[in-house]
Amino acid sequence: MTRPLRRAVNGFLLLDKPINWTSNAALQAVKRLYQAAKAGHTGSLDPLASGLLPICLGEATKLSGFLLNADKSYRFTCRLGVTTATGDAEGEVLVTRPVGALSREGVEAALHRFTGVIQQIPPMYSALKRQGQPLYKLARKGIEVEREPREVTIHELRLLRLEGEELDCEMRCSKGTYVRALAADLGEALGCGAHIAALRRTGVEPYDASRMVTQETLVERAALGFAALDELLLPLDSAVAQWPAVRVQADSAFYLRQGQPVLVPRAPTQGWVRLYLGEQEFLGLGEISDDGRVAPRRLLAC
Repeated sequence: MTRPLRRAVNGFLLLDKPINWTSNAALQAVKRLYQAAKAGHTGSLDPLASGLLPICLGEATKLSGFLLNADKSYRFTCRLGVTTATGDAEGEVLVTRPVGALSREGVEAALHRFTGVIQQIPPMYSALKRQGQPLYKLARKGIEVEREPREVTIHELRLLRLEGEELDCEMRCSKGTYVRALAADLGEALGCGAHIAALRRTGVEPYDASRMVTQETLVERAALGFAALDELLLPLDSAVAQWPAVRVQADSAFYLRQGQPVLVPRAPTQGWVRLYLGEQEFLGLGEISDDGRVAPRRLLAC
């Protein structure tokens, strides 16, 4: 059987991942619809979580690491009074406790304790690996291993709703933050235990939820052809739009593509930069070297 042709399509798709889909299943569905030659995502989102999963197509995969390391934003619901083995609604119930009378002020005071730089112990039900094996596989065998605390930063943590045995929160945090671990720790701080009942990712800097696309929209666009699908893609430089732009002429672009640093008048004096040939053509990423020249770091082939 003849394999379908693959397209050299480049850009970022901000997928609204459905609940109960793995990140890899979502990636493969997008890759099939676009018939993309190359695709990747920017870090797994739990199957029980919905929301923003940036999909990198083509040359965008060279920039995926910058999104993997970016700050993330979430909205989540905690179910109070119930502690589970996995920290979410799918896990075995370990302990139930009365919630008692909680005030908004008391919950906000507890949330404040988890704002800023904190230490988290990664949950056993996580993709973190020990000797090459994900922790969740060990947990499913009933094996628990010691985990070292990890430093993460909670930039913002805000209470949206407190109603009975549920509370809703909004959070912006550094990479590597486990929302399930935060919910469990918050439950202990409130004296009743808790687990995640619902989780939605609303941001992966510099992207927010405003440009997310559902799977249903993708299928509708696919029926109209590739042009309709491609209209949903964000340009490659959108992932690093916060970095300063350096524009070079054709001769400098030639040397950059040979891997050689170039001197660019009025370039920044340090840090990473976006490189352009003229006004529009995005070449990739560079870094200002100690001698003030612009060194190529991640150039694109398109």
